Amino acid sequence: MPTWIGFLRAVNVGKRQVKMQTLRELLADNGFDDVETHIQSGNLKVRSATRSAATVEKELRSLISDAFGFDVPVVVRTPAQLRRPADEAEALESPIVPDAGRYVTFMTGDLDAEGVEALHAWDVETEAARVVGNDIVLFLAAGVQGSKLTNARIEKLTGAVGTARNITVVRALAAKWGG
Repeated sequence: MPTWIGFLRAVNVGKRQVKMQTLRELLADNGFDDVETHIQSGNLKVRSATRSAATVEKELRSLISDAFGFDVPVVVRTPAQLRRPADEAEALESPIVPDAGRYVTFMTGDLDAEGVEALHAWDVETEAARVVGNDIVLFLAAGVQGSKLTNARIEKLTGAVGTARNITVVRALAAKWGG
């Protein structure tokens, strides 16, 4: 039975509250096995007989959105697909300042080629992006709050849904669930 790593978008901010214990119980009661969560930002590991990432994303999104009363986009990866951006984000040289904060935005589906070019050409002194597979490594020297390279902008450019995690969380998840 395949293992899937899921990233829930925009949970536990404002009124979009998802208790991890409730989430674990919901998924276990609805056919997912070995359900685990990591911190409160919507990171989960499940096992499912379903072998398609797109189908697992759709099943999780529908189940979680219905249970909590608001839309919760979900991006899933295999353990190997989680390790790749964690490893490559660390190995990439920052195109801006060396100590820029690093984030990985996990994206659904294929990315628009013109959007990928636009991300690589992004020309803001304190921000840069590099695409790794279907995920995006962000370099943010001035932090997330003032960034012009927002999730909404990334989604508009790429045509895919995404959710970001800081590199510390991505490293911890790769060590814990990356196989």
